[in-house]
Parts: sequence; C-alpha cells; structure tokens
Amino acid sequence: MYWSFAQAVLLAGASQLAIARDIIIPKPPQVAAKAYILIDAQTGHVLIEEQADSQLPPASLTKIMTSYIVSEEVARGDLSEQDKVYITDDAWRRGGTSSGGSTMFLKPRTEVEVIDLLRGVIIQSGNDASIALAQHIAGSEGAFADVMNQTATLLGMQNTHFKNATGWPAEGHLTTARDLALLAQATIYDHPDHYGLYAEQSFTYNGIKQDNRNSLLFRDSSVDGLKTGHTEAAGYCLVATADKEGMRLISVVLGTRSKEARAVESQKLLSYGFRYYSTHTAIKGQQPLLDERIWQGLNKQVSLGVIDDITLTIPRGASDKLEMVTTVDDTIKAPVAVGQPLGTLAITYDGETLYQGSLVALYDVEQSGFFARLWDSLMLFINGLLS
Repeated sequence: MYWSFAQAVLLAGASQLAIARDIIIPKPPQVAAKAYILIDAQTGHVLIEEQADSQLPPASLTKIMTSYIVSEEVARGDLSEQDKVYITDDAWRRGGTSSGGSTMFLKPRTEVEVIDLLRGVIIQSGNDASIALAQHIAGSEGAFADVMNQTATLLGMQNTHFKNATGWPAEGHLTTARDLALLAQATIYDHPDHYGLYAEQSFTYNGIKQDNRNSLLFRDSSVDGLKTGHTEAAGYCLVATADKEGMRLISVVLGTRSKEARAVESQKLLSYGFRYYSTHTAIKGQQPLLDERIWQGLNKQVSLGVIDDITLTIPRGASDKLEMVTTVDDTIKAPVAVGQPLGTLAITYDGETLYQGSLVALYDVEQSGFFARLWDSLMLFINGLLS
C-alpha cells in the first residue's frame, strides 16, 4: 500500500502541508582538510563526507574519549565528581608547563576534584589533567588506553586505536572522522549532564584563566561543543556541534592548516547542513497507521504502527514529498502481543528508501471464546485464508 505524506497528515502531526515545490540542493562546499564528515546527531545520517575512514592522528581530540570514560565512571557510581585525584610527579612532568603541551597548570603531589580535572581536560585541554584522571581510574595511562580501546569498540569506532589519554603523538595512535563523529554523538546523548562542560567558554584554575580553544563558541551561539586538537602530525582539527531549530549537527575536520582554518571549514559544513536539511519526525510512535482485521480475537481489528518515533534527515521542504509503503500479513490471528511484527513499513523520498522496518501491533489482542474462534475458522476456510 502506498501513502504520500500529504495524504497521511497524522504521520507528521501537521494541520497544514507545504505546497509542493522543487527541492534545490547545491553541491557540498569544498573543505580544505585531510578528512571531514558532517552528520545529523539525532539520526546519524551522513550529509557530507570525504576520506571519513582514513586513519589519522587525532591529537587532543583524543580527550573526548578520556572525558567520556570519566563520565561513564561517574554514571556507574564508580567515581564521584567530588573524589580527590592525586597529581603524580609523572602527570605533572609529562603534562605540565615544562612538557610544551597544553596544560591545566596542576601542582604535583596535590589532590584535585574530579569535576575540576574534567573541566581542565575539556576546556583547557590539559594533558596533566588527562594523565592524572587516567592514572586514578585505571592505575596507569597504559591500562587506561586499554579501557579507551574497549570503549571505542563498544561505540562502533571500528578504525580507532588509542595509545594514551592525551593524544600526544605515538605510533599507531589513530582514528577517523567517522569514528570521532560517533564518539561525539555518544558524548552528547549518553552524558548530557557533563556535555554542558563543552560549552563553557573559560575555566580558571590555580589563578590562571584559560579560554576554551573552540573559537566557534565565541562566534556562533548555536555551537555548544566539542573539542579542538593540534600537533604537527595531525594538523589543526576540530569536532564541533551546533543545535538550531531542533536539529543538531556534528562536524569533524581533520588536518587543516591553521586554527582559523579549522573554524572556518567547520562553519562551512554546519552552515550547509542547517541551510539545506532538516531533522523530521516522519511518524509518531504509538499512533495507529492502519487498522487491520484480526481473526479469532476479542477485538475484530488491531491497530498497526511503530513503537518509537521515526525521525529522518531530509532536504528542507521535502516532508510532503515522502511516501510510505506498507505490507501487512495476509491473515492475522489472535492472540497478538503489543510490539508483535505484523507487516513492514518503508519510507521513501525521490526513489530512495530512507527507512525500512516492521509494522507492529500497538496493543494486545486476546483470543476469543471457543465458538467465536470456530466461526472465524469457518469464515477463513470459506475465504481461502485458513492456514
């Protein structure tokens, strides 16, 4: 069965439909980076990509994973934001002022709360804070790297391998633009309480104020994360995310030529995505799409639909051009349980399938009594539907 979304108003929950018109989308912008990707954070739909699976050094983008693991530990109750972390001489020496890298300016042999160190990692990109947290959680930075790699596997980061908690250059310490987009997505949605730290524009510790290195936070009010990175081998990198009108995008650019370039190239991607695409709830969960005959049940009909909202990334203005294609089982017999697949649903746009899944029962239907079932069996036999 075919339905246009202009005919099935309930799918979009709208009382008025846009006038059909041609959808014009220009070619994606040219991006001066070794690799890049732009995705819809909610749906995971890839809007633009180039060399997104090329393994490259991530520099301090590594610290997104370091922070994610800290948030995981807090969420599990194995760590508290107020726990005191001892700053070892090693963390100070390899990550402090004399290291030549970004630092939180921690003092050795002191104790610092987890939440302050987390800010130091996220806002100040502190190598010392990253090493201190890694040592506190796993005993050593090497053991923490094992946790990082196991977590990467769980998140579906198939082409990533970490050697340390900071992103300091190391042979084999590599990731991809696609994997970093997945990590950003997990950071945003798995730990929303800590995600807000990425939007903070500065942090002062030990009397030293440092601004967030993500310059887009100061230029675009829709941007609220995530993280910059830079080494000679990695170039200038940025994972950025912005939210406009209910649509959140994540951009990753790796290997640009300067601080300004990573901001400009990221802004190109985000602006293109917001201008030409939208995140659209095509079908509301729990809303009946079809009412079908059910045999041998206490009810004569069962409503079919989907349990959860189906949200898609589509060209702006294309919501009335979507089509729904449904198939339903020839014979539906009770008992039926809520969520039981009884057909299929596909949503297409311009010949492309955007979604394919099951049509399910939206409520339980119990069997009728013996004589009612017997009668329905006779009707099924007469109609050639008995199986």
